[in-house]
Amino acid sequence: MSLEVGIVGLPNVGKSTLFSAITKVKADAENYPFCTIEPNYGIVRLNDPRVTRLAEIMKPERLVPATLKVVDIAGLVKGASKGEGLGNKFLSNIREVDAIAHVVRCFEDKSVAHVEKNYDPVGDVIVVNTELILSDLEQVERKIERLHKQIKGDRDLEEELSVFEKIKNHLGEGYPAITADLGSDEKLIVSELNLLSMKPYIYIANVSENQLNDASDSEKQLRKFASQDGVEVIPICAKVEFELSEMDNEESDFFMEELGIDGSGIDQLTNSGYRMLEQITYFTAGKNEVRAWEIRKGTTAPEAAGKIHTDFEKGFIRAEVFHFDDIDRLGSESSVKEAGRWRLEGKDYVVNDGDIMHFRFNN
Repeated sequence: MSLEVGIVGLPNVGKSTLFSAITKVKADAENYPFCTIEPNYGIVRLNDPRVTRLAEIMKPERLVPATLKVVDIAGLVKGASKGEGLGNKFLSNIREVDAIAHVVRCFEDKSVAHVEKNYDPVGDVIVVNTELILSDLEQVERKIERLHKQIKGDRDLEEELSVFEKIKNHLGEGYPAITADLGSDEKLIVSELNLLSMKPYIYIANVSENQLNDASDSEKQLRKFASQDGVEVIPICAKVEFELSEMDNEESDFFMEELGIDGSGIDQLTNSGYRMLEQITYFTAGKNEVRAWEIRKGTTAPEAAGKIHTDFEKGFIRAEVFHFDDIDRLGSESSVKEAGRWRLEGKDYVVNDGDIMHFRFNN
């Protein structure tokens, strides 16, 4: 099952236009707030040149790239944590995703309605982040109340209480949960609440067409703000990306050349989302099919086999492994074996990004 990235932001900042460009799924995108009410879902195919290269070598009957699930979530307004706008609905939708792509409008256009009185990209970011933090704070406070009632000298609960007190103080100072100094055991304890501000996130600067090659002051201010927490900023013109999504390859190449851009921002966005979720790709490759499989960093060979079928994991014996770089350089599976780059790995093997694997298992 693909992991989910939620597209969030204030109303009318270009979320639905961007979603349609990424997924080629038509979503309502009108010039008024709360155009999107129910979340829209789409699957994005990752543009991985390794899949294309493997197809050239293996000449399979079909190709199956890695994918990412993208969710277009209704816009948030100040006071959402108290139920303003579509607040409660918006926050519950965010809670279901694995990571956040926060769209920020970084161009000024009086013809495009803005939910806030003044155009202020950094201010818009602070509104959304504050609502996520306030929602988390309320949830943590309720958890602490329950623990106080249950504790009665239970040492395990006392430890749990101290962790939630720690995260409460961090949130109370206005910081997102993801920036709290927590150990691995403490993170595990906090994870039960699925806190909104604990999710990894990136900012998408929705810029105008003429800002694609010349960063605006707004984008620079957003980058400066994001750098404080080491958060990535990806500049994208949602309008341009939507137009590109409706063109064939030849037309889009010509259009990008006219705009003076090297490629679509969508590829950068999807690849960043993949990295943000700590995903890597391994491949199965044969005459029938070349397929990219999404797994989390640190996945073992049996767990990777289980992505294909649970029987593969249960009956795992060994994995035949070689790396994409070797077959790319040598040109065939037989040449990889002759060069001694093909090997057998056991149950403890941790899969690397770019591994090509064939599994041996008992039925």
